[in-house]
Formats: sequence, C-alpha cells, structure tokens
Amino acid sequence: MALIRFLIALLTFIGVLASASALVLAVVMMLRCPPLLVAVLLACWVLSRVLKKINKPIHSCSQSKGRS
Repeated sequence: MALIRFLIALLTFIGVLASASALVLAVVMMLRCPPLLVAVLLACWVLSRVLKKINKPIHSCSQSKGRS
C-alpha cells in the first residue's frame, strides 16, 4: 500500500512539475515573440466576449409575466 501511495505522489509531482515548466516556457516564448503575446491576448479577449454572450439569460416569448 505504501508503494502505491509513493507512486501516486511521484506521478502527481511529475505532472505538476511538467505543467509548471510548460507554463514558464509559454511565458518565455510570449516575451521573446511579441506577435504571440498579441495573439494570446486577442484570444483571451474573444473568449471573454463569447462567454459573456453565452451567460446571457434567454428571454422566451412563450412565458409571460403573471401567468402560471
């Protein structure tokens, strides 16, 4: 049982280390190549606009106020 816990902890640590290094590499690449930074910022802006549109409540004409 201790071996399984150790392997799970080891794989978790390797996953966290890999994701952190990928994030650092992405930031370094964005700083070295400004068009990539512009593209990422533009993508984030577009995503925020799309998410705002999706979260808007949908008003239905079939439901009226006062009726149940």
